[in-house]
Amino acid sequence: MALTKLPYSRLEPLIREHLSIEEEESAAELIRRLRVVRKRGYVTPAELEAVCYWKSPRAIQYIRSNSPAHVRATTRSALATRSERRRLEALRQLKGVSVPMASALLMLLNPKRYGVIDIRVWQLLHEVGTVTKNADGVGFSFKNWYQFLVILRYFAKKLGVSARDVERTLFIVHKEYQAGRLYKYSR
Repeated sequence: MALTKLPYSRLEPLIREHLSIEEEESAAELIRRLRVVRKRGYVTPAELEAVCYWKSPRAIQYIRSNSPAHVRATTRSALATRSERRRLEALRQLKGVSVPMASALLMLLNPKRYGVIDIRVWQLLHEVGTVTKNADGVGFSFKNWYQFLVILRYFAKKLGVSARDVERTLFIVHKEYQAGRLYKYSR
């Protein structure tokens, strides 16, 4: 585990004490840029690349290997469904789109309902006992992501903030209490 001992045994006090409602500028700019996507109903290759650069630039060569038609069709399908499972499965059909990358895209399109799942937020949730599987926070499944969404949305509703605000708070707290390497194995 990449965290020092947290002074919290429950998630709600941790979130309340550290709540972050200020969006970082690069994310805020991308959220503004992507507002047209929901109305249009699909993501362009350039928009997908922008998301990739923001979330994880190391995946860019895979992202670029998707044809424009595949990007449009896949994201159109993902945005048209009401099923979270089908939405995630559709996005994961794109090369370079892992569960965290798909969650980043969804958050940038709708920060009220989505947050970005990653190693930091998951390890923090595991440390306080809110989640019990996948302690390392890597190789996320649909079940992991959906559980994460339920947690974010619960606290967002309870605190009157967005899912992104809750997720960002967890990310910031992890950075504050991180000890040692983020990843178990260096690459």
